[in-house]
Amino acid sequence: MSKPIVAIVGRPNVGKSSLFNVIAGSRISIVKDTPGITRDRIYAESSWLDRSFTIIDTGGIEPDSSDIILSQMREQAQIAIDTADVIVFIVDVKQGLVDSDSKVCDMLRRSRKPVVLCVNKVDDFKKFGNDIYEFYNLGIGEPVAVSAANRLGIGELLDTVISYFPPASDDEAEDERLKVAIVGKPNVGKSSIINRLIGKDRVIVSDIAGTTRDAVDTPVAAANGKEYIFIDTAGLRRKKNVKEDLEHYMVIRTVAAIERSDVVILVVDGEQGITEQEAKIAGIAHEAGKGIIIAVNKWDAVEKDSKTVNKYEKDIRSVLSFIPYAEITFISAKTGQRLNKLFDLVDMVGANSSMRIATGVLNEIMTEAVAMQQPPSDKGKRLKLFYMTQVAVKPPTFVIFVNDRELMHFSYTRYIENKVREAFGFRGTPLKFIIRERGEK
Repeated sequence: MSKPIVAIVGRPNVGKSSLFNVIAGSRISIVKDTPGITRDRIYAESSWLDRSFTIIDTGGIEPDSSDIILSQMREQAQIAIDTADVIVFIVDVKQGLVDSDSKVCDMLRRSRKPVVLCVNKVDDFKKFGNDIYEFYNLGIGEPVAVSAANRLGIGELLDTVISYFPPASDDEAEDERLKVAIVGKPNVGKSSIINRLIGKDRVIVSDIAGTTRDAVDTPVAAANGKEYIFIDTAGLRRKKNVKEDLEHYMVIRTVAAIERSDVVILVVDGEQGITEQEAKIAGIAHEAGKGIIIAVNKWDAVEKDSKTVNKYEKDIRSVLSFIPYAEITFISAKTGQRLNKLFDLVDMVGANSSMRIATGVLNEIMTEAVAMQQPPSDKGKRLKLFYMTQVAVKPPTFVIFVNDRELMHFSYTRYIENKVREAFGFRGTPLKFIIRERGEK
């Protein structure tokens, strides 16, 4: 089931990031060898009472004047409205109700999205208790008093948030069609790819626009009759007064699209080449455990010789070194070059992401790998690998039981991963390895 998305909205300095960090908890930490995602990233996975969700911090706007404050707050609130399933609107009890709060609240109230009013910085309820009632004037329901700094009231806030989630039994997985997210920077040709795929040689099943996460879901039937759901995130455009926050908005919408997908196609402009922005988007897909295809578009406009393809692949592998498993293809939405092969790649990556390997076979591979390269040791104690089993798919997830988890260095885990890939390929999909000591559950 696709995880619900919760967006935190509010004025600068009301405590958005503090609340985000409290809710995200330890999950905010990231893999150190994944470039392009800073430690102050604005999204994280979290859970409460067995309900998992994605939390997004829409903070970081520091305008210079009161006019820009209002315009940028409106942009920020609109993104939350378009993207989130539940919006947490955070206000500051010490500053009280201000005009900007009321104006943004008007937008939220008209959005028909669930809005939870969070009154922050209530460090002492006896002192600030009466001040909370002022926020009833916003007309969006009962305020929930919290202190993000002191971790007070967070449970009650999350109880309210998850009460708006759809029932856990409403599972989108019943739709067996592969969901493919088309992501990338603006103007790299995402919409053109979709339009070409649903051209005269394709059958458009239906168009579903204006979904809750501001993407366009386009069911597409390939020539063989197999249907896919393509999620186009091309609606992002550079906005006035928010140039410094373009990346912020891009990440919010990209996270939403990737979360709902099975396979991600990262579109790169062949004329511009690979950039750090693509690395950030790829990092999101990698951390979400999605299959990844890198499609270099506008290939018809690139001057080529016998070494051009190899050079492009080398550049991509260098910038995106943390996803060596990703598939690379060179296409042209304008001419249709190699677009038909996208369906074959999507099928392959989707199948690999769902592949299951028998425990017996996995342990044969592990035993052979250990015989070829002895596990590391430290202070006379050597790592022992007892057995390995697969516990999940999308992405394929494996548990390795060992005698001492501290001895299982990252490099040896990567060695085992490489051996598994040598045997089964798993092209296009990340693999996840969990290390446990024998006896652990």
